[in-house]
Amino acid sequence: MIYDVCIVGSGAGASPVAYTLAKAGAKVLVLEKGPWLTEKEFCKDELAISLRDAYNPKLTDEQHVIEEEYLDENNQSFWQGEATSDSGWTFWNGTVVGGSSNFMSGYFHRLKPIDFRLKSEFGAIEGANVADWPITYEELEPYYAMVDEIVGVSGRHVEHPFASPRSTAFSYPPLAELPISSWIDQTAEKLGLHAFPIPRAVLSTPAMGRKSCEYSGYCSNYGCSSGAKGSGRAALLNHAVATNHCTIKPEAKAYKIATDEQGKISGVHFYDRQGRSHKVEAKFYVVACQAIETSRLLLASTGKKFPNGLANNHGQVGKNLLFSAGGTGQGDFIFEQLTHEQVQALTQVGPFINRSLQDWYQIEDKHFSGMAKKGKIKGGTLDFLFYQNPIARAMGTQFDEAGGLVWGEQLKQNLKKEFTHYKTLRFEVFNDWLPNDNCFVSLDDKITDKWGDPVAKVRIGYHPHDLQVGEFIAKKGEEFLKAMGAVNVSLSVSGAPPANLQAGGCRFGDDPNTSVLNKYCQAHEVENLFVTDGSFMPTGGSVPYTYTIYANAFRVAEHIKQRWQASI
Repeated sequence: MIYDVCIVGSGAGASPVAYTLAKAGAKVLVLEKGPWLTEKEFCKDELAISLRDAYNPKLTDEQHVIEEEYLDENNQSFWQGEATSDSGWTFWNGTVVGGSSNFMSGYFHRLKPIDFRLKSEFGAIEGANVADWPITYEELEPYYAMVDEIVGVSGRHVEHPFASPRSTAFSYPPLAELPISSWIDQTAEKLGLHAFPIPRAVLSTPAMGRKSCEYSGYCSNYGCSSGAKGSGRAALLNHAVATNHCTIKPEAKAYKIATDEQGKISGVHFYDRQGRSHKVEAKFYVVACQAIETSRLLLASTGKKFPNGLANNHGQVGKNLLFSAGGTGQGDFIFEQLTHEQVQALTQVGPFINRSLQDWYQIEDKHFSGMAKKGKIKGGTLDFLFYQNPIARAMGTQFDEAGGLVWGEQLKQNLKKEFTHYKTLRFEVFNDWLPNDNCFVSLDDKITDKWGDPVAKVRIGYHPHDLQVGEFIAKKGEEFLKAMGAVNVSLSVSGAPPANLQAGGCRFGDDPNTSVLNKYCQAHEVENLFVTDGSFMPTGGSVPYTYTIYANAFRVAEHIKQRWQASI
């Protein structure tokens, strides 16, 4: 059987394509390396989920090699790789049907118009490969609106100086909020800042055959047992399968996209659960495996016309990999310093804080080093959150102040203090990870996965500018927590990337010499190959990526649908 569309991957970049094409009547095949889990399998077991990484491969079976920069005894830098089976540093984010969208927090910030023209707005930065996008915000905005309605985004629009333009209202009312949200609002007003509610890809009311949020308090890193979270599986793939035009093959690991002597794709080779090799054919092929694995698959797909990997004759596949720069901060609210009502407000669990600040999305500060065009630089976003996980919170209580192990009555007292004496409010900073020549994906020449295929080797060089911006915003967050009355306030900014935010590696653009894909995310060198996960992004913006990945995938899906309909 020859399918109309074969999609490798099933997450936020893949599911809109499957949904759109299946709804149009195309025969769609989705290959997903992981199992097909449903709400019945998603539990709130912190040990299994957060500490044992239940929804990802064992690192002894499947891993990456991560290259970091070090200094030798002569203060000369060098790069050295370490297998993640040795370091324990996982770059897997959800190897199941629906991918990492099952486990996101669902913070859905749109990009802003300036994010599409970063180089034009702020100028070039030495050592960074900053590029404008080949599309505008206005071209993508209707597809953000489509995500709001079809995936299900809950929120309320608040006018503030940094709001992204919207053509429609939110499709679903806002989620319930913790009382501390009002504390943030009041502090922002006092400081002359603009706190606003964060839209969430979580249903506040039942819709589309899905339940509404049950406010368990377990969202980030956890699968949603109610189906309220807008994962690609719950929101899109379930409906695609219901059309009887979409077939999902779970536990199907694609390892090579084959091409003929003319460079035309002749099929996708994959292993099934038993390790048997199969080949499938289609008219159009879509790769959406998340950025690192998408680059890995293309690099591994060599052929006569593509000796260095599929769509890689200009050496751009794997280049300009992106993560998210930024940092974190936290502050404690001591119960004995608060009223009874304030303690009750702090100790509620379940609803969300849903507050953000973007007053520093553009930074104009004469003391900031590296000021660029027009005396301003690109800044970022600050989101507030609580960590609910009790086991993670208890970690460390088994030690005294000198680092010695405690037990018995002392351990009980430590635990009691941890859970009954204070509550910690945290923030996360998101700012651009500048694309650069030392952040890319290649294939490792020694380490293979359990099928014998070379694993991805990931160099994670960051640009110093990222740290400067992240630290600037984190210090603003630190000042904000102090103004709220928090104590023990601290921050942390690092060049180590958060592995759950991946983009780039197959950037889109108008020039084949500097990009892999055209504006429709079609490979410059392969007519029927599209890449629709975050790989397409030339720059990442200063917000989490999933909202934009969804929107762009819907945009590209419409283009593929038109191409398919014209070919019938």
